[in-house]
Amino acid sequence: MSAARSGPGEAFGRWDHLRPLAGELAERYRSAGYWTEETLGEFLDERLVRDQSLKARVWSDTRPYSGRLSDVRDLAAKVAAGLAARGIGPGDVVAFQLPNWLEAAATFYALCMVGAVVTPIVHFYGPKEVGFILQESRARMLVTADRFARRDYLEDLDGIHSGLDWLESVYVVGESSSSLPGFARRFGELVSADPLERSLPADPDWPALLAYTSGTTRDPKGVVHSHRTIVFEVRQLAAMQADRQRPLLVGAPVGHGIGMLSALLVPRELGHPLSLIDVWDPPRVLDAMVEADLAAGSGSTYFLTSLLDSPGFGPEHLERMREIGLGGSPVPGAVAERAEELGISIVRSYGSTEHPSTTGSTHSEKREKRLHTDGRPRPGVEIRLVDEAGDPVAQGEPGEVLSRGPDRFVGYSDPALTREAIDGQGWFATGDIGVLDAEGFLTITDRKKDIIIRGGEKVSAAEVEEQLARMEGVAEVAVVAAPDQRLGEHGCAFFRMASGAPDVSLDAMRSHLAAAGLARQKWPEELRVLDELPRTPSGKVKKYALRELLERSST
Repeated sequence: MSAARSGPGEAFGRWDHLRPLAGELAERYRSAGYWTEETLGEFLDERLVRDQSLKARVWSDTRPYSGRLSDVRDLAAKVAAGLAARGIGPGDVVAFQLPNWLEAAATFYALCMVGAVVTPIVHFYGPKEVGFILQESRARMLVTADRFARRDYLEDLDGIHSGLDWLESVYVVGESSSSLPGFARRFGELVSADPLERSLPADPDWPALLAYTSGTTRDPKGVVHSHRTIVFEVRQLAAMQADRQRPLLVGAPVGHGIGMLSALLVPRELGHPLSLIDVWDPPRVLDAMVEADLAAGSGSTYFLTSLLDSPGFGPEHLERMREIGLGGSPVPGAVAERAEELGISIVRSYGSTEHPSTTGSTHSEKREKRLHTDGRPRPGVEIRLVDEAGDPVAQGEPGEVLSRGPDRFVGYSDPALTREAIDGQGWFATGDIGVLDAEGFLTITDRKKDIIIRGGEKVSAAEVEEQLARMEGVAEVAVVAAPDQRLGEHGCAFFRMASGAPDVSLDAMRSHLAAAGLARQKWPEELRVLDELPRTPSGKVKKYALRELLERSST
């Protein structure tokens, strides 16, 4: 099946508010080779053909798979043809919510081939998050699973489908013999008999990715990347990998930025096989590492510590983990030093969905810089540190990090958030506080954003607080990050109860959040009840005082 060139059409009118880097900066990026004319679909299609003899494997009790990348590419091309036959092309938003399965990889690659605006959704997100994302993104199509672990996706979707004005079709992966609801079709119906011969042409400045991240707001924020920014990011991240780095077994969800890059994109630049596991079970990960000669443990701190703490961890695993890159969550000094004592070289990096590879280190840097800073700006990236008035701060003084570069996003799906975050010179206000040393190494010291980074997943404290405040007897609640040697951070809820009300219990809190449909990963893992919450003179809760209380109690 061949395809004619598609244009942006009416679907692109909604992106008029975006702020792609232009003028002298854009010319600089093109001249330096950071930006090319290659779209994400063209980038992937060429590399999937090049790497077709490499292995592709999914470790899963639900949908295991073992084959070649040629099979993955063939399935992706047939799904792409099915998408095109249903009118999906450049500018159309299509979402998918799937565990780390073969169909997730094929769907992602297929969407890139037709030039759609790919909208990945983390597979453990509940109906509250999924409903918001599908409505706010204006997704025309959703590819999802029937069920996985404890989740029944179709039951969840049934409760929100009627309010999804833009959603035209839902395709379902799974082997359930039960009938589907009327709004859904089997994934197999999307797979065409004839594959798409080549990726659909698109303008590299058009949106390619709409990734949702829970940050400072109660609802997820839609981060828009163009073909140029995401293709450069893939090359940037691949260039940071150690020369001796084995292919990586990825357990981070492909619906999340870290998992998507680590599993589906960066390996295509490096010429590595596709290696996925749908449940991060450390003993099984350790077995897979030896069986397939894979590395593991990079990403957020949890992925490393869970393997080191597993009873089966031994020299054969250590040999495959000599170089580890950590990012996406705080890295406690004790964790980095423990790894170093075992002979594991640790490098830290700093970034976000908005600007993924802002700073980082290489394994050739001095130990102190690798372990205790977040690295220097990556090629093409610039950073500035400013005070609350927007003026530059002195070296060694804390300031908010502003960044810009070839991989900086082009804006949020919400025009108001775009105006607030990106200025006229292209600087992105990260909301993170950092310090620069004399050699240009950045260390993140605090956050303006009220978020908790639990095992690499960002959790909005405000979103959780909104749900907990609805509990009977709760007068006030504040959720903050507590130190966690395994996950980096977890949530702790501080309650002030109404007069005469009994103290809230952990079980009652969990039951309330489950009934509210909030993803389990967002639930606080501990709680405290105080007579009064600490306040500023203006009456605001002093969350830093609550964090200090937790830090003191953890030592």
